[in-house]
Amino acid sequence: MAKGTTAPVGVFDSGIGGLTVVHAIRRLLPRENLVYLGDTARTPYGTKSPDTVRRYAFESCDFLMEKGVKALVIACNTVSAVALEAVARKYPVPVVGVIEPSVAEALRLSGSKRIGVIATAATIKSGAYTRALRKREPKVEVYTRACPLFVPLVEEGWVDNDVARRTAEIYLASLRQSGIDTLLLGCTHYPLLRDLIAAAMGEAVTLVDSSPTARALGEVLRRHGLARRAGGGETGFFVTDATERFIQVGGRFLGAEVDSAVRLER
Repeated sequence: MAKGTTAPVGVFDSGIGGLTVVHAIRRLLPRENLVYLGDTARTPYGTKSPDTVRRYAFESCDFLMEKGVKALVIACNTVSAVALEAVARKYPVPVVGVIEPSVAEALRLSGSKRIGVIATAATIKSGAYTRALRKREPKVEVYTRACPLFVPLVEEGWVDNDVARRTAEIYLASLRQSGIDTLLLGCTHYPLLRDLIAAAMGEAVTLVDSSPTARALGEVLRRHGLARRAGGGETGFFVTDATERFIQVGGRFLGAEVDSAVRLER
């Protein structure tokens, strides 16, 4: 399916967290038009079965395809872990996830090749990060930790208080003792806890989030001749529920005010 360079890029997440990816795309690719869909009615995906996650992903990507997008960005670690290949097979546009770009960056930065991964329970259970790391570097040592309470803490705005600080310390204690030099933040909510995570891990550990996805998208668009060459990009926001909360909380993730969002009727 041929798409023009001015067609938008579709960005999909299970809720609000993917706005950190939108923030990175806006910064690196300011000419691109974006359509963001947050499935706020069914978040979180981290506790859902793989079959359910794939079904939700197809429904959301169907909507984005109806908007005429020229590429799809799966700005959700859980979906990238269990449904990325299925999405890429189904739709006739380039598809970019958040795992492979971050894995490549982590391996580039790690000197010891001892890398930690923190994410939702579903992402950790899928083994997607471990597989991606070992595919690129068979001798890498991978240490994983599910941190399910980080998501509700971020959405509540508790990113710099004693509860969040103590939670980070408890979750990350074993990883700090493991001798890793790089830690992958395998959930798009986690960058908002970056300072607390960095403090808990110590200065010797480099943190890598989902922002390399923006660079990967830029490379894909250029390779397919789809990069927009002029103008300033705009972003449209769609959600499946809780529009007011999305607007209120979304600014924390986007790094800018979310002016409005359209609620889909399903």
